[in-house]
Amino acid sequence: MTRLQSRPLRLAAAGLTLVVLGACGGPNPDSESHGAVNETTTTTVAKGPDTTAAQLRSRLNGLLQEHVYLAAAVAGSRGRADESAAAQAALDGNTEALAANMTAIFTGPDAAVATQFAELWKAGVAQNAGSIGSMFSSALPGLSPEAVSGPLSAAEQAVGNGTNFSALRGAASQMATLASNLSRAIHQKYPDKVGGDPASKAADLLTNLNAGLQEHVFLTAAATNAALGGRSDEFTGAKAAIDANSGALTEMIADVYGADAGTAFAPLWKKHIDFLVDYTNAVVAKQQPKADEAMANLLAYTGEFGAFINTASPKLTKDAVAELIKTHALTLKDVIDAQAAKNFAKAYGNLRTAADHMAMIATPLATTIVAQFPDKF
Repeated sequence: MTRLQSRPLRLAAAGLTLVVLGACGGPNPDSESHGAVNETTTTTVAKGPDTTAAQLRSRLNGLLQEHVYLAAAVAGSRGRADESAAAQAALDGNTEALAANMTAIFTGPDAAVATQFAELWKAGVAQNAGSIGSMFSSALPGLSPEAVSGPLSAAEQAVGNGTNFSALRGAASQMATLASNLSRAIHQKYPDKVGGDPASKAADLLTNLNAGLQEHVFLTAAATNAALGGRSDEFTGAKAAIDANSGALTEMIADVYGADAGTAFAPLWKKHIDFLVDYTNAVVAKQQPKADEAMANLLAYTGEFGAFINTASPKLTKDAVAELIKTHALTLKDVIDAQAAKNFAKAYGNLRTAADHMAMIATPLATTIVAQFPDKF
């Protein structure tokens, strides 16, 4: 039985039920319970986004990317003791989630691998990149030490300067390479436990959508935190990275639905970012009526976005998509409000929940797209 651990989400797939364990400050309202991935059969769609292998790759990629942004938050908040401590606590939660996933994967005679991973990762990723690579290479035939240590070392080099957001996006892409390498090797060793193809085009789509949407959350929270703290240069850097992330998401939409859809998506996506900036600026200025107006605009926007996705993929209803985007907006509002109150423990807990929620958007969207365009996937 495969039990992949993360934070509260429930996802259904052909022949399996996915329920992931929470590691952040509170329950996700979209979750029915805390739990784990239970593979009840190995009969899955070989290359679909709902396979265990595709879900494993996306999950690992998400957790590794989260490590980058939370480790950067620890580095970037040095000198602000309360925030740095809260960021470190969130990073520790991410470490626990990664370790729990390894415990779920490496069982029985291979259980020592999970124990060794937890010890090395907790002791320091940068200094132990080589040892982590050697450990995985020994446990997973066909995986070279460099396929692990290379991406890890490259990513960790960017983390130390927590406010170089362009470099952090590069670090996140290194973690995507690592997640791909690991998931492929894990699938090869445990094909009955991790069914499907982690390198399929459908797995690419799921992983890239989830990573892009999750990165949007981390970068937006970094920008709002900088704005609320009066750090203008930091805000400018984060906003530029948000724009670059938006460009990457636009390219994904255009690749799937066509150039016209990408042209329509870009200003539509930007609109909700602008509303979030409006809300943050109003909070900074302590102008509650303007804050209320910005949030009302954002909630109204959810229907517009739902209509766009419904037009592109009619199997996804306008109301269902609007509700998902509404939750996205409200979870980010929770982050901003906690940042403004200087309740950083709550802010980072809310941030992890907001980032995790993006899988609730990426998974149905990827599943629908693959069914809608079988020739592409």
